[in-house]
Parts: sequence; C-alpha cells; structure tokens
Amino acid sequence: MSHTPPPLEPRPIRLAKRALLVVFGPIYFLAIGFVPLLCAHRAGFRGWYWRRVKRACARLLSLLSIRVEISPEDKTTLAHDENSLIVINHRSHLDGFTLMEAIPDRKWFTFAAKKELCEAALLRTGFKGAGLVEIDRKSGKIAMDTLTSAVRAMPARRSVVLFPEGTRVTSAALGPFKAGAIVVARATGRSIRPILITGSDTLLPRGRILPKSGVISLKVLPPFHCDLSLSVEADLARLHALMSEAFERASQGSRKASRDL
Repeated sequence: MSHTPPPLEPRPIRLAKRALLVVFGPIYFLAIGFVPLLCAHRAGFRGWYWRRVKRACARLLSLLSIRVEISPEDKTTLAHDENSLIVINHRSHLDGFTLMEAIPDRKWFTFAAKKELCEAALLRTGFKGAGLVEIDRKSGKIAMDTLTSAVRAMPARRSVVLFPEGTRVTSAALGPFKAGAIVVARATGRSIRPILITGSDTLLPRGRILPKSGVISLKVLPPFHCDLSLSVEADLARLHALMSEAFERASQGSRKASRDL
C-alpha cells in the first residue's frame, strides 16, 4: 500500500505561502516570461535568463512547500558534467521544475520542446531566446535530424534534457523508452547522463491540480556510453535496464524513509 509522507511545514505556513503565490505569483512569472521580449538579443542573455528561470522554479517549489533532495556529491558530478545528454524519467508535471532547481548553475542545459509550443505568440521569444530545441513531431526523421544538429552545435558543458518515456508514467516501474536519446548520442559521440526522479508523482499525480507538500528526490547515475557494436535496440535495452534497477532501489529507499517518518 502506498504511503503519503507528511507535509514539510505546518498547515498555517503552507496556506500563507500559497496565498502569496496566488497574489504575487502571476505578476512575478509574467515578468519572467516577458523579459525575453526586451533583451533576448543582448550578448550573454541566454545564460543570464536560464539562471533567472532556475531561481523562479526554486521559488515556486518553496512556495508550494516542496523540497528537492540531491546529494552534494551528485551536485558536484553535474557541475562538472560535459559532453552529455541528460536522460530523466517522467513522473509528473513537477519534474521539469525540480530539475531546474537542482542542477547547479555551472551546468548549462536546455529542453527539447514540440514545435507548436515554440510557435505560440506569448512563448516564442522566450523559448527561442533561452535556446530550447524545436522538435517537429510529425516526422520522426526530421525530429531526430533537428535534435542531432542542435546537440552538435552545443558547447560541451551544455546538455539537452530528454524524457525517454515520452509522457508521464503512472506505473510503479519505468515505462518503455523511445530510442531518441540513443540515436542522438550515437550520432554525436556524446555520453548519456541518466538522472532518476522519485516522489513527484506522489505530490502531484495525474488529475490533481495543486501539489501536496513533500520531498522530491533526484539521483544522478554514472555516465552511460553507447556500444556501437550493438544495435540501437540493444543499446536502448541496456539503458532501460540500468535505470530500471536504480529506480527500483531509489523507490524502495523513498518508501522506507516515508514509513520511518
């Protein structure tokens, strides 16, 4: 039986924080969204803007009384990570905010976004200014070619973040992986840096609008190197098996910690 951990803070504090989010949140986050309209073309904007977005994500999680746990060793590993693709499992809508809050500033990263989002009038300038990679999902070949070209053009310390499951997974185990990360890694010579997220689906499961208070954990795994002597499918199976085993261990640890509270 699943166990929901207790909130991190007393109810009055949580209510006060959420009131602040309701009152001031729209103004703050609209300001973050409109900054690119004014200065997206200035030198150094991309790095500066990502740091602002990261701070906004951290403030959002704090106001929601959500704490992100990642070990100092894993933070150091990410700070020095280079020439990689970041691959992370997908449990809820909180995952992207969690990753933004957890990854140190020294490590640059960006996301791949479907082309339709990048064409939206209110989002286009910010997404392009921040360096998101536009993906046309109508054609798998065009999507892979676009992503591969974008990764090749990235400096070594920047990584694109990919969710190989493709959608939020509600099962206790990892879902099936799509091959995109493997295809791009093999084409560009980059390694894959797997990251596991646990707890986000407990706080914000499908169908729930407001997340509960609690802890989301991130675990950084050793780099995964593709084996070009194997097929793409065999390499994908290796990655899935590695992450599945680690995810099961992390999930068991989270459940035990929740029971002990």
